[in-house]
Amino acid sequence: MSAKPLLLVGLGNPGAKYARHRHNVGFMAVDAVADVHGFSPPRAKFQGELREGFLDSPRGRIKAIVLKPLTYMNESGRSVGEAMRFFRLQPADVVVFHDELDLAPGKVKAKTGGGTAGHNGLKSIAAHIGPDFRRVRIGIGHPGDKARVTGHVLGDFARADQEWLAPLLAAVAAAAPALAEGDARFTSALAQRLQPPRGKDAPAAARQAAPRPTEADKKKDATNPFAKALGRLLGRDGGARGA
Repeated sequence: MSAKPLLLVGLGNPGAKYARHRHNVGFMAVDAVADVHGFSPPRAKFQGELREGFLDSPRGRIKAIVLKPLTYMNESGRSVGEAMRFFRLQPADVVVFHDELDLAPGKVKAKTGGGTAGHNGLKSIAAHIGPDFRRVRIGIGHPGDKARVTGHVLGDFARADQEWLAPLLAAVAAAAPALAEGDARFTSALAQRLQPPRGKDAPAAARQAAPRPTEADKKKDATNPFAKALGRLLGRDGGARGA
């Protein structure tokens, strides 16, 4: 088990009115990780919401901490800085999940360091701990017009977005243990989750149309931790509201 924990930070704004905003996809991602891997219930700490648990990676069982700063986006660095100092971490131990305008919806890229591209949450974190933290950039797409950016970012995911958002959050949660091995390994694990095998290597069943779920399947899904998390994030009917 790694001596130092990974600090997984989700960026977003606190409160029900912001919960389904595109700007809150970082919150959604770390909630999915914590729920799927059975992390502790949330508790208030470091001006945020903290959950602790373990990820089973090829390197062994590693400690991980999920942090959702509740300071509002522009002051996220205050919360992250407090947690980093408490656990005696370096910026390389911090992984920040955030929305990215410059990536198409559903595309994800991971990198260490770099600029902030005008993202106020990243600006705040860089001001408090420096720029050399890790980032998981989750694409929400650009509306095409600079004047529409604010409304797009601070708007709810559309119902149609659930087609890519649900499997993406599931894949992020499943691939999270690979974060212990670096950005490239995580990106590769995520791609494998999102792109099933093709051609001769794919099982015959996977090349056929999936059967419709039975009532038993639906009941089983209702007890799945990810299904519960997604239902909470996107609404009880499983579809995103708004926009």
